Amino acid sequence: MEYFYLTDSGKVRDHNEDSVVIVNNNSNEYLMIVADGMGGHRAGEVASSIAITHLGKRFKELGSIGSKEEAINWLKDTVSEANILIYRYTEENPTSLGMGTTLVLCLKTQDYLLFGNIGDSSGFVFKNKKLHKITVDHTLVNLLVNSGELTEEEAKDHPKKNVLMRALGATNTVEMDIFDVEVDVDGVLLCSDGLTNMLDEDQIGRVLNEKISLEDKLNKLVLKSNNRGGTDNISIACYLKGGED
Repeated sequence: MEYFYLTDSGKVRDHNEDSVVIVNNNSNEYLMIVADGMGGHRAGEVASSIAITHLGKRFKELGSIGSKEEAINWLKDTVSEANILIYRYTEENPTSLGMGTTLVLCLKTQDYLLFGNIGDSSGFVFKNKKLHKITVDHTLVNLLVNSGELTEEEAKDHPKKNVLMRALGATNTVEMDIFDVEVDVDGVLLCSDGLTNMLDEDQIGRVLNEKISLEDKLNKLVLKSNNRGGTDNISIACYLKGGED
């Protein structure tokens, strides 16, 4: 099993508001997280950092996450704590008003695989050499697609495609979607929309299938995204079975 994560500011933004981490606890359970911050005065990077730091610290303190039900409750409770921390920061720092962050995470144990998300950062599983999206974007455009007001093709270049309907820190309460996924997968990829806005699932999957190290694969995905314009920060967390094989 090979794990790697990275983040890049891209070609347009002058600083990076994303945060990304992979942590494991004493039971060799893994928590992977990507957060894409937003807000003026560099407040976005504060929001994403608060979320990542709080979740990572709390997870590393655990002997074990426990049963699937206990894990789901822990994820919801700990994400709610992070939400309150961000929300309080904005109350205490008026210049950061409006800051928040997306969040996508994956919790991997021997017995189960859980995804969670808020916003439009994405979670995928890699199986049979193909990428399959698990999470559902909380965006205005996705809402319009689901209601039949927009087609998938119209949504791709819609001027409001990045308008979020849900974000961590935007209000004093937040709801995170949880997805229970079969453990029989060949890998997991989490990313901010800086990757998925530049490359589609087939393009990402082709790179993941190359016979190079996982680190080289993720660096190649960043390079390809930047070559296509790099209009946003790019963050990726990934694990794959088998390494280079």
